Amino acid sequence: MNGLLNTIGEFIRDLRAQKLRAFLTLFGIIWGTFTIIVLLAFGMGFKRQLSINMHGIGESIAIMFPGRTTKPFEGFGIGRPMSLIEDDARLIADQVADVDRISPEYMRYDTPVRVGENIITPAISGVIPVYGDIRNIIAERGGRFVNDVDIRERKRVVILGSEVKKLLFGETDPIGRLVYVGQVPFTVVGVMQKKTQNSSYNRRDQDRIFIPATTYASVFGDQRLSNIVFTTKDPNRSEETVARVREVLGRKYRFDPTDEDAVWIWNTAEFDKFMFVFFLAFNIFMGLIGSFTLAVGGLGVANIMFIVVQERTKEIGIKRAVGARKRDILFQFFLETMFIVFLGSSVGFLISYGIIEAMQYIPIKDFIGTPIFTSEIAVVTVIVLSLIGLAAGLLPARRAANLNVVDCLRT
Repeated sequence: MNGLLNTIGEFIRDLRAQKLRAFLTLFGIIWGTFTIIVLLAFGMGFKRQLSINMHGIGESIAIMFPGRTTKPFEGFGIGRPMSLIEDDARLIADQVADVDRISPEYMRYDTPVRVGENIITPAISGVIPVYGDIRNIIAERGGRFVNDVDIRERKRVVILGSEVKKLLFGETDPIGRLVYVGQVPFTVVGVMQKKTQNSSYNRRDQDRIFIPATTYASVFGDQRLSNIVFTTKDPNRSEETVARVREVLGRKYRFDPTDEDAVWIWNTAEFDKFMFVFFLAFNIFMGLIGSFTLAVGGLGVANIMFIVVQERTKEIGIKRAVGARKRDILFQFFLETMFIVFLGSSVGFLISYGIIEAMQYIPIKDFIGTPIFTSEIAVVTVIVLSLIGLAAGLLPARRAANLNVVDCLRT
């Protein structure tokens, strides 16, 4: 214990005696620690914001659209138009075990929606209750989405997109009020919460209204779906699930299951896989840049410690002469190096954390996200610091421990 206290005391005295040298040495570690943390924090923040923007449309969903055949099959030629009906969604749910949730979706764009003198023409979607969960459409407090009773009783209820609500009602609460879809009155039961959505099909959800699928079919008389939306139980097996869906529909409608144009499926899970690999490589690259900067700081610490060993050669000789062992000398200089690394990294942690917190108040979140400090970043930084501290401390300490006692006393 006394040896440790003496080492700490000598370290503090050396810092006071060599203020400029101590500052430059600490600054290298502070800057390196700051760099690796902030770079990784920006990488993680960018990844998180892009993920939020991507998943505004839904988590790992697939959207299926009817198309035209491009391959001949069992006597049928090419160019045959496909269509989808509600029974197809039930068929897929029954025969494709990997499909988790599925919803048919009707869609139209040419019907005006009116409240008093305010008239707009939003996209009108006819959906079932699970659609809201699949597509991350959450009603604001006091409202709700389509439910089973609405479907069963063909209720004339409507959920407004956030922008539709603003255009029709302004700042007025629309819950319980009537809107006219064409000439048919509907009661507003919900307003969609605002969400970030940088990808969509047809239109952004904020510019839509949502009504029960059964009501849609009875009011507009449509039997053919615009599309079918589904999620898979295992996103990593999404390709196999999509192939199985095409196989089921190909058997029903007599088209080649490998004909992707007959039924086109937008599988967002595949893009999720790409983004995972991309950001893994991106964050590794950012971490390497920060590590190299920190390594330069560690190299500076090692050089300074070699100078310290040279300056204290006589002191080392005297200690060895009065009974100090090699490992005592090695421990002393190694511990002093680790003190420098610990002190510099602690200051670097505090500065970088303060910068990260301050960045939360800069309005850049919607564009590139804001940096976030995570446990993964802390673990990576500590590992890099430990390796650099070990290398920067061990080499000078070994040199000090291996000095010849007689040569030291002659100095």
